[in-house]
Amino acid sequence: MYTIGIDTSHQFLLLVLMDDDKVIDGIQKECPKLQSEHIVLELDELLKKNNVLLKEVKSVVVTIGPGSYTGVRIGLTVAKILGSIVGKKVYTLSTLQLYAGVDNALVLLDARAGRCYVGRYNKGVAIREDSVLTNKEIKEMLNDDIILIGDLHLFDRESYYPEIAANFMLLKELWQKIENIDVLSPVYLKSSQEYLRK
Repeated sequence: MYTIGIDTSHQFLLLVLMDDDKVIDGIQKECPKLQSEHIVLELDELLKKNNVLLKEVKSVVVTIGPGSYTGVRIGLTVAKILGSIVGKKVYTLSTLQLYAGVDNALVLLDARAGRCYVGRYNKGVAIREDSVLTNKEIKEMLNDDIILIGDLHLFDRESYYPEIAANFMLLKELWQKIENIDVLSPVYLKSSQEYLRK
């Protein structure tokens, strides 16, 4: 049986097909603000390419944010449909946790208005709670002792987005099972008013 990994919370559409112990295939496609137009078609193509029927998929693991207000909701909507209508088990990960994988890493994703979503992880475990900080505050945290991931161009460095498909499997022991799909909700870290002001 198979598991589908989904992340639509940043500028990429990430879809991953896994079996019990490995990543079989996946796509990491840059399409900012267009994930909703591509996700269903790309998921269908991923399954067809690997001769997998939807009924053979037993579970879905999806990122719950923080990230783009609309982007996070796209992935969660697909996961909810698969969970409630098709009856798949649903698991979640933090977006920043997925980007960090098992590395000793600081993940920085643009939250607009001179701020970033910040995640500090080591071996998949949060060293500090995911948060939103100003870019000025973040500059004081930067050092070369840890791996920096994400929108580093905001700090006069080259942005770095690893191939994160494998991280779904590497973090499998940390997936959070959702018992009630109806209460599955995004982690935004910003108020709705802040999103509207972007």
